[in-house]
Amino acid sequence: MKKLLSILLTAYCLLTTVVAQPVDKIIAVVGSNIIMMSDVEAQYLQILGQGYAEDPTIKCDLLEELLFQKLLVNQARLDSVEVSDEQVEEELNRRLRYFIGQIGSEEKLEEYYKKSIVEIKDDFRELIKDQLLAQNMQYKITGEVKVTPAEVRDYFSKIPSDSLPYINVELEIGRIVKKPIISKKEKDVAKARAEELRQRILDGAKFETMAKLYSEDPGSAANGGELGFFGRGNMVPEFEALAFSLNGKEISEVFETEYGFHFLQVIERRGEQVNARHILITPKTSENDLTGSKIFLDSIYDLLMKDSLTFTEAAEKFSDDEADKNNGGIVTNPQTGSTKFEMDQLSSIDPTLFLTIDKMKVGEFSKPIITSSQDGKQAYSIILLKSRTEPHKANLRDDYQKIQTAASTMKESNLVREWIEKKIATTYVRIDEAYLNCDFNNPWVKKSN
Repeated sequence: MKKLLSILLTAYCLLTTVVAQPVDKIIAVVGSNIIMMSDVEAQYLQILGQGYAEDPTIKCDLLEELLFQKLLVNQARLDSVEVSDEQVEEELNRRLRYFIGQIGSEEKLEEYYKKSIVEIKDDFRELIKDQLLAQNMQYKITGEVKVTPAEVRDYFSKIPSDSLPYINVELEIGRIVKKPIISKKEKDVAKARAEELRQRILDGAKFETMAKLYSEDPGSAANGGELGFFGRGNMVPEFEALAFSLNGKEISEVFETEYGFHFLQVIERRGEQVNARHILITPKTSENDLTGSKIFLDSIYDLLMKDSLTFTEAAEKFSDDEADKNNGGIVTNPQTGSTKFEMDQLSSIDPTLFLTIDKMKVGEFSKPIITSSQDGKQAYSIILLKSRTEPHKANLRDDYQKIQTAASTMKESNLVREWIEKKIATTYVRIDEAYLNCDFNNPWVKKSN
């Protein structure tokens, strides 16, 4: 529950509707920062919406998390911790893009709030700034935390044997990916299709409608091609160059990027931020294109089997996946940041990969197989099963990284707890009497009047 509260309070929940209270009031003060009853009630309703049963103690947990955030903000201002206007705007735009994607369009978001996008941003800009200040302040407290091997062993030794977590099967895998070289014919077809759609818009068709019907960008098509505000460095160079050079509502020429053929229209520009919509047409992969990739990897597979080339060497020299090749072909789990995968996590890199891995032995290479990325693009890959663990209780030999992370988290928590106690002693904190019976983890009520 604590983890859920932290996610709700520090991620996207700042852009949710404030719950209307019959009589809203201040329920806590930390330094010069206030917490309103509606702040707690809004988050409480969100948690109930996640399927949790009603429980008054959740409100106490929510209030304590808010007290902590306000204490961080208060100290950040005392310590002159800075957050630039550009950082605030970038984070605000990122969250707006997320919510526009969730609700369907900018117009629906405005209808939901009964406010314009400009007004919505004005309402939440200060909240976003405070949150970034809190994050920076917390990093000052815990950002340099490291645990030594001795501390990891000590942490593990204090876990009762009957409380050791059970670890599921975990795998480490490597891959050498060869993406098909798209033929000129397929590129010409995609470009011609993009040109046709652009002309239809110039002849009077609505850009948003055409994007919803025909754009092959899964992230923006449902929003009428709208990407939301972005700054320099957020898009591929070809896209960015056009977005920042167009005037008014003009529609760009068709241009090519690594994703395919696009054309775009700038919706609005605010300083160094641009909101644009686009349509993407991706060249299709033909069977001949895929066959070429397979033939190439067949030759690499033969070299691997003859020990003429190591997997690491082959990945670094020949793989088309930039992230993997720089790690010797070993795949990083996008959900955890480690190189370990549980079986059900393999779908995050390829939904069909499980079927190949399940039949392999540790140290074995697969023959070239067709793999698909999350966007549906196909390629041929050679897969290496580097390691596989059996289900077991956690131990230092097999699970050192997990135990190290847990030990580091505990050390950070202790530092934060010590910091909170120290700052409470020198910071004005007042809590409404209705919450004085809460079983807080920290001594907030010591300063209450």
